[in-house]
Amino acid sequence: MASAGDFSASPAAHVLMVLGIAVAATSLPSQAYAIIDSKTGLAIGLIGAWRYGWGILHFLRGIIYRSIVYPRMQRAAAARSRKGFHSYLLVTSFRIPTETTVDVYRAAFAAALNAPGPATVVASIVDLSDQRIIKKLYAAMVTEADPVDLVIVRIDGTGKRDALASGFRAIARLFPAPDAMVAVIDGDSIVPEDLVEKCAPFFHDPNVGALTTDEYAEVRGKWIFQQWYALRFAQRHILMSSMGLSRRVLTLTGRMSMFRASIICNPDFVAQVEVDFIDHPRLGRFKFLTGDDKSSWFWLLRNGYQMLYLPDVVIKTIEDPPSESFFRSAAMLMVRWYGNMLRTNGRALALGPRRIGFFVWWAILDQRMSMWTCLVGVTSAILATLMISPFTILVYGVWILASRYAITLSLYSARREISVVAPLLLYFNQIFGSAMKVFIFFHLDRQKWTRQNTTLARGERSLLITYRQYESKLYQSVSVLALITACSLMIGLTATTRL
Repeated sequence: MASAGDFSASPAAHVLMVLGIAVAATSLPSQAYAIIDSKTGLAIGLIGAWRYGWGILHFLRGIIYRSIVYPRMQRAAAARSRKGFHSYLLVTSFRIPTETTVDVYRAAFAAALNAPGPATVVASIVDLSDQRIIKKLYAAMVTEADPVDLVIVRIDGTGKRDALASGFRAIARLFPAPDAMVAVIDGDSIVPEDLVEKCAPFFHDPNVGALTTDEYAEVRGKWIFQQWYALRFAQRHILMSSMGLSRRVLTLTGRMSMFRASIICNPDFVAQVEVDFIDHPRLGRFKFLTGDDKSSWFWLLRNGYQMLYLPDVVIKTIEDPPSESFFRSAAMLMVRWYGNMLRTNGRALALGPRRIGFFVWWAILDQRMSMWTCLVGVTSAILATLMISPFTILVYGVWILASRYAITLSLYSARREISVVAPLLLYFNQIFGSAMKVFIFFHLDRQKWTRQNTTLARGERSLLITYRQYESKLYQSVSVLALITACSLMIGLTATTRL
């Protein structure tokens, strides 16, 4: 999570953090802790116990998966492995810096050359300059004797969904074997040389439809961006490992995921990735501008396929924050990430626990509940500080530092280095992220792709659109007021009227 020589990840920094928390906790007057025995402490404690219990469950499931279950899965996949099978690597590129494009395709060709059998690299691109670069790399790295082919698909710059659909159809025209592996690689993702060797054998199990892998980021931005991305990927590793135990991860990461060739060639799958939409009871029908990974994930979930996580395969992604401002970048990225999640998990919940498994169904439901439960603690603490005791916010601050530092220590199961700023970033993700989710939940039709800087076309601005915008604000305001009222009741500020 930190670069070499970064003091924030050193043992000394962690010792100072522990001492700082201890000093803060012991410096408060004894009457400050009286709040713990009140309704305020009970309210925050109960919600916290639920959230931390859920987090501990994911942590333990992840340990079990990585240490016991996944090694067994590897052995079973190796037993089914066979030499000579064909593999496919689809890479989509648009407005990617030249140096990144070179690194990405060099890695893709290296993975194809190291594959146990023949391989085909399919480049779905827009710019002629990218085509020249790719052909030069292919000529430099691949000889006539190497069983590696290159297919270039030129498309209009109409979005990643169209690029993927065109690439899928190009692969379908090659008539791949049903259990062949198709790696779908984003234009800023660098794959390891042993990608095919490690991943392809899993697709010889007919129940496996797709898989995704671990990631780490090379962040081209400020130090705080580096720590934030590193924290997100460490948390992702733990959550993905937990969901891997259920054989159904919660997302097939758009940066690099792999699919069974029979799925890639299925016209229904291609159609959903190319054009996906939902019919919202209030906002009407609108298409998805982003979230192609969520569209593919939902298709596999609905059709009963397993979606695996391979924790020992690591993809390097190049991250360019969309703004110099940390808060602005976080907001822009969260609008895209959480918007894609919230637009999809409603229909995933509708599939029901019997169809997708209770734990998977509950984890999807928790994605919606957590945006409210994560705000209960801070809302209750602010209300209690204003109305009951000014010490509340101080005790709450100590609790936040101590509890988030404990969570930070759990991240050592996923990464070797953890920065001491992680507790603060964890809390930022919780509060700022939950607030963004609440906003997005009531404005699901607002979409933007940061790379293309395009938004979903709304057509002519009509009275109906204006009405829906104000209606969304009204629903959001009423819901936030309901949260504040519920927190007031929990800490004893508002008494219910007895009939």
